[in-house]
Amino acid sequence: MKTLRIATLILLAAAVVVAADGAAAGVKWTVPAAWKAQPERPMRAATYDVPAAAGAEAAECGVFYFGPGQGGGVEENLSRWAGQFEGGTPKKAEKSVHGLKVHTIDISGTYLAPSGPMMKSSGKKPGYRLLGAIVEGPQGNVFFKLTGPAATIAKAQADFDGLVGSLTKSATAKT
Repeated sequence: MKTLRIATLILLAAAVVVAADGAAAGVKWTVPAAWKAQPERPMRAATYDVPAAAGAEAAECGVFYFGPGQGGGVEENLSRWAGQFEGGTPKKAEKSVHGLKVHTIDISGTYLAPSGPMMKSSGKKPGYRLLGAIVEGPQGNVFFKLTGPAATIAKAQADFDGLVGSLTKSATAKT
Protein backbone atom coordinates (compact mmCIF):
# COMPACT_ATOMS: atom_id res chain seq x y z
CA MET A 1 0.00 0.00 0.00
CA LYS A 2 2.85 2.37 0.85
CA THR A 3 4.46 1.64 -2.55
CA LEU A 4 1.18 2.49 -4.29
CA ARG A 5 0.98 5.85 -2.47
CA ILE A 6 4.58 6.68 -3.38
CA ALA A 7 3.96 5.76 -7.03
CA THR A 8 0.81 7.91 -7.05
CA LEU A 9 2.73 10.87 -5.60
CA ILE A 10 5.45 10.46 -8.22
CA LEU A 11 2.85 10.42 -11.01
CA LEU A 12 1.14 13.51 -9.59
CA ALA A 13 4.46 15.33 -9.35
CA ALA A 14 5.24 14.41 -12.96
CA ALA A 15 1.81 15.71 -14.03
CA VAL A 16 2.53 19.03 -12.31
CA VAL A 17 5.84 19.35 -14.17
CA VAL A 18 4.16 18.58 -17.51
CA ALA A 19 1.35 21.06 -16.77
CA ALA A 20 3.97 23.75 -16.14
CA ASP A 21 5.12 23.70 -19.76
CA GLY A 22 3.58 25.53 -22.68
CA ALA A 23 4.08 25.14 -26.42
CA ALA A 24 3.05 26.77 -29.70
CA ALA A 25 4.51 27.12 -33.20
CA GLY A 26 7.37 24.71 -32.56
CA VAL A 27 8.40 26.64 -29.44
CA LYS A 28 8.11 25.44 -25.85
CA TRP A 29 8.56 27.23 -22.56
CA THR A 30 8.42 26.65 -18.82
CA VAL A 31 5.66 28.46 -16.98
CA PRO A 32 6.72 30.07 -13.68
CA ALA A 33 5.48 28.06 -10.70
CA ALA A 34 3.49 30.96 -9.22
CA TRP A 35 1.57 31.59 -12.46
CA LYS A 36 -1.75 29.83 -12.93
CA ALA A 37 -3.12 28.82 -16.32
CA GLN A 38 -6.55 30.18 -17.23
CA PRO A 39 -9.04 28.22 -19.32
CA GLU A 40 -8.65 28.35 -23.10
CA ARG A 41 -9.56 31.64 -24.77
CA PRO A 42 -10.08 32.58 -28.41
CA MET A 43 -6.97 33.69 -30.30
CA ARG A 44 -4.63 32.66 -27.46
CA ALA A 45 -2.20 29.79 -27.13
CA ALA A 46 -2.30 30.29 -23.34
CA THR A 47 -3.23 32.80 -20.66
CA TYR A 48 -1.69 32.97 -17.20
CA ASP A 49 -2.79 34.73 -14.00
CA VAL A 50 0.19 36.42 -12.38
CA PRO A 51 0.02 37.02 -8.60
CA ALA A 52 -0.39 40.59 -7.37
CA ALA A 53 2.24 42.56 -5.51
CA ALA A 54 1.22 43.80 -2.07
CA GLY A 55 -1.40 46.54 -2.43
CA ALA A 56 -1.78 46.05 -6.19
CA GLU A 57 -3.95 44.02 -8.55
CA ALA A 58 -2.89 40.81 -10.27
CA ALA A 59 -1.52 40.82 -13.82
CA GLU A 60 -2.08 38.65 -16.86
CA CYS A 61 0.26 37.12 -19.39
CA GLY A 62 -1.35 36.33 -22.73
CA VAL A 63 0.45 34.08 -25.22
CA PHE A 64 -0.68 34.45 -28.81
CA TYR A 65 -0.02 32.39 -31.94
CA PHE A 66 -2.00 33.10 -35.09
CA GLY A 67 -0.36 30.72 -37.57
CA PRO A 68 2.58 30.88 -39.99
CA GLY A 69 2.97 34.41 -41.37
CA GLN A 70 -0.05 35.64 -39.38
CA GLY A 71 -0.40 38.23 -36.62
CA GLY A 72 1.78 40.92 -38.17
CA GLY A 73 5.48 41.53 -38.09
CA VAL A 74 7.73 42.00 -35.09
CA GLU A 75 8.20 45.78 -35.32
CA GLU A 76 4.53 46.31 -36.13
CA ASN A 77 3.50 44.49 -32.94
CA LEU A 78 6.12 46.14 -30.73
CA SER A 79 4.92 49.54 -31.99
CA ARG A 80 1.27 48.60 -31.42
CA TRP A 81 2.04 47.51 -27.86
CA ALA A 82 3.96 50.76 -27.21
CA GLY A 83 0.98 52.69 -28.65
CA GLN A 84 -1.25 51.17 -25.96
CA PHE A 85 0.57 53.36 -23.39
CA GLU A 86 0.64 57.10 -22.77
CA GLY A 87 3.60 58.76 -21.09
CA GLY A 88 6.15 55.99 -21.49
CA THR A 89 9.20 55.38 -23.60
CA PRO A 90 9.56 51.77 -24.72
CA LYS A 91 12.81 49.92 -24.11
CA LYS A 92 13.32 47.39 -26.90
CA ALA A 93 15.96 44.71 -27.23
CA GLU A 94 16.76 41.67 -29.33
CA LYS A 95 18.56 38.51 -28.26
CA SER A 96 19.03 34.84 -29.05
CA VAL A 97 17.64 32.25 -26.65
CA HIS A 98 18.57 28.63 -27.37
CA GLY A 99 18.83 29.42 -31.09
CA LEU A 100 15.55 31.37 -31.24
CA LYS A 101 15.47 35.09 -32.07
CA VAL A 102 13.55 36.96 -29.34
CA HIS A 103 12.47 40.61 -29.43
CA THR A 104 11.52 42.24 -26.12
CA ILE A 105 9.80 45.41 -24.98
CA ASP A 106 9.34 47.05 -21.58
CA ILE A 107 7.07 50.08 -21.23
CA SER A 108 5.35 51.83 -18.33
CA GLY A 109 2.77 54.58 -18.14
CA THR A 110 -0.98 54.90 -18.55
CA TYR A 111 -2.35 51.76 -20.19
CA LEU A 112 -5.17 52.35 -22.65
CA ALA A 113 -6.58 48.86 -21.89
CA PRO A 114 -7.62 47.61 -25.35
CA SER A 115 -10.43 45.08 -25.43
CA GLY A 116 -13.21 43.78 -27.62
CA PRO A 117 -13.16 42.76 -31.27
CA MET A 118 -11.81 46.10 -32.51
CA MET A 119 -9.30 46.43 -29.61
CA LYS A 120 -10.60 49.89 -28.65
CA SER A 121 -9.65 51.29 -25.25
CA SER A 122 -11.89 50.20 -22.40
CA GLY A 123 -10.48 52.94 -20.17
CA LYS A 124 -7.19 54.38 -19.00
CA LYS A 125 -5.20 52.60 -16.28
CA PRO A 126 -2.40 54.76 -14.87
CA GLY A 127 0.67 53.18 -13.30
CA TYR A 128 0.71 50.11 -15.56
CA ARG A 129 3.57 48.28 -17.22
CA LEU A 130 3.98 45.84 -20.08
CA LEU A 131 6.72 43.27 -20.57
CA GLY A 132 6.53 41.68 -23.99
CA ALA A 133 8.47 39.14 -26.00
CA ILE A 134 8.04 38.07 -29.60
CA VAL A 135 9.72 34.79 -30.47
CA GLU A 136 10.48 33.93 -34.07
CA GLY A 137 9.42 30.28 -33.89
CA PRO A 138 9.93 27.58 -36.52
CA GLN A 139 6.23 27.77 -37.46
CA GLY A 140 5.64 31.49 -36.91
CA ASN A 141 5.86 34.22 -34.31
CA VAL A 142 4.74 33.58 -30.74
CA PHE A 143 3.74 36.68 -28.74
CA PHE A 144 4.07 36.92 -24.93
CA LYS A 145 2.37 39.98 -23.39
CA LEU A 146 2.51 40.49 -19.61
CA THR A 147 0.42 43.49 -18.53
CA GLY A 148 -0.63 44.83 -15.14
CA PRO A 149 0.09 47.33 -12.39
CA ALA A 150 3.75 48.38 -12.39
CA ALA A 151 4.34 46.98 -8.88
CA THR A 152 2.97 43.57 -9.88
CA ILE A 153 5.02 43.50 -13.07
CA ALA A 154 8.17 44.46 -11.13
CA LYS A 155 7.48 41.54 -8.77
CA ALA A 156 6.95 39.22 -11.78
CA GLN A 157 9.94 40.43 -13.81
CA ALA A 158 12.27 37.59 -12.75
CA ASP A 159 9.54 35.04 -13.56
CA PHE A 160 8.96 36.60 -17.00
CA ASP A 161 12.71 36.66 -17.66
CA GLY A 162 12.87 33.00 -16.60
CA LEU A 163 10.04 32.10 -18.99
CA VAL A 164 11.83 33.88 -21.85
CA GLY A 165 15.11 32.20 -20.86
CA SER A 166 13.42 28.79 -21.00
CA LEU A 167 12.33 29.15 -24.65
CA THR A 168 13.49 26.27 -26.84
CA LYS A 169 12.45 24.60 -30.06
CA SER A 170 10.05 21.77 -29.33
CA ALA A 171 10.97 18.24 -30.41
CA THR A 172 8.19 18.35 -33.00
CA ALA A 173 9.26 21.69 -34.49
CA LYS A 174 9.35 21.90 -38.27
CA THR A 175 12.47 23.70 -39.39
